[in-house]
Amino acid sequence: MREHDERGGGSRAAREGRQELPPQSPEEQARAICLRLLTGSPRTRRQLADALHKRGIPDEVSQEVLSRYEEVGLIDDAAFAGAWVESRHRGRGLARRALAQELRTKGVHATLVEEALEQLDSDQEEQTARELVERKLRSTRGLERDKRIRRLAGMLARKGYPEGMALRVVRRALEAEGENTDDSDDSDGTDDF
Repeated sequence: MREHDERGGGSRAAREGRQELPPQSPEEQARAICLRLLTGSPRTRRQLADALHKRGIPDEVSQEVLSRYEEVGLIDDAAFAGAWVESRHRGRGLARRALAQELRTKGVHATLVEEALEQLDSDQEEQTARELVERKLRSTRGLERDKRIRRLAGMLARKGYPEGMALRVVRRALEAEGENTDDSDDSDGTDDF
């Protein structure tokens, strides 16, 4: 036993560690789990409820602890949704549809999802789509025009952009590129639209 205590930082630390970890009540366990998870990053109420359920915390205890954390502002699904939309739109270029799906997966109520998505207007979303296409455009040079359209529009579709917007943005980008390059590239596929 002494050898084990020495590796663990000495027998006094081991005794102190045992003294600090008496059996916890379900409420104490729930609070500790929530605080640990919230320390890493913000979470929705449902994410925390799922984590407590997985760890065997009774539902009534979970609801009590989660309600208290909402009261004191440690859990705020509306703030979470707003920050998520801002971060994921700016960082990954995700459109409203993809953002809504992610928030629903995290358990954010539909009303809060709608409110968070209101911060993105159509012009901002289209501007982000144009920026994404501009970044990807170079890597498609040398491909047939139809293949470029499919690749670029497919990239936007995976990020949640509506088909009409995606095709419009891609076609405009290709047309603008054709104006900036020699005529041989432009004469090859402009009649395909």
